[in-house]
Amino acid sequence: MERASAVSPESFSEYLRPWKRIGQPRFRAILRVEEIASDAMRSYLRSEGFIELLPPIIGPATDPGIRGARQASFDYYGREYKVMSSAILYKQLAISGLGRIFFFSPNVRLEPPESIVTGRHLAEFIQVDVEAAEIDYFEAMKIAENLFCHTVQEVIDKCSRELELLGRELKPFKPPFRKYTYEEALKILRSHGRNARYGEEISWDDEVFLSSIHQEPFFIYDYPKGSRGFYDREDENRPGVLRDFDMIYPSGYGEAISGAEREYKYERVLGRMLESGEDPGKYSWYLEMLRDGIPPSAGFGIGIERLTRFLCGLATVWETRPYPKLPGVYTP
Repeated sequence: MERASAVSPESFSEYLRPWKRIGQPRFRAILRVEEIASDAMRSYLRSEGFIELLPPIIGPATDPGIRGARQASFDYYGREYKVMSSAILYKQLAISGLGRIFFFSPNVRLEPPESIVTGRHLAEFIQVDVEAAEIDYFEAMKIAENLFCHTVQEVIDKCSRELELLGRELKPFKPPFRKYTYEEALKILRSHGRNARYGEEISWDDEVFLSSIHQEPFFIYDYPKGSRGFYDREDENRPGVLRDFDMIYPSGYGEAISGAEREYKYERVLGRMLESGEDPGKYSWYLEMLRDGIPPSAGFGIGIERLTRFLCGLATVWETRPYPKLPGVYTP
């Protein structure tokens, strides 16, 4: 399978004038693949008992664990509100009454301008957010890999002409995918001479490197505490280890899915907030909900644009949207 290409800053210009490419056959093929992939994810999740909900767009607080990006804030009748950078807090709310839910959720993350060279970052994107009550993170990984395999197969079956036009040879995948602990992933990186340090999020470059040496998707799990948000559950029998995971695309396409079990006990979440420097006052409704009690859950998010990039074999995620918002670049 083809490897993801490097990104050149000179390639930005065509995205400043999206009306020039909206009707091009190549772009229509990309949008068709994206449509079929979205339909496939919806149909699979519904077949597994998940209910689709309308996503939140704004709120008094949103996900603080967005890896170097900034949140977008605005005045909401005299109070500061946030545009959602992730619906993760609202997923926990929803499963407390519905059990299994998903959103096609718009997100805004003001990524650092230098992230544009990765070809994997947008300031505005759509994420399929999935959450289920009373499951652990290995069960969430199983749902994620089955969802991905189903989606790939649907695209292969229904988009042969589009894939041919795009020059993409897409092959089916079969679960289960290989799983590495965070520490095992660091050992692989160090064995290739890369300076990966324990306790930190795996860097974008290292993720892409790991992706590039695999021809099948794989998981990395058990990240260290401090590398993720306060809502990822710490293993009570292994202090400092989070019960979370990422799924990585093969062939250099990088991160596909991020997920975890959730902290759901009021005292533990409040403690994690204070440890990470978060102001609990900004999360008053969320903490009140936890105090009343919600069930344990696990879930994940998968970005539609990154998925479409992989399915179509594209150099960047910008090619998947009619009017992409590139980090640090003014576009329509």
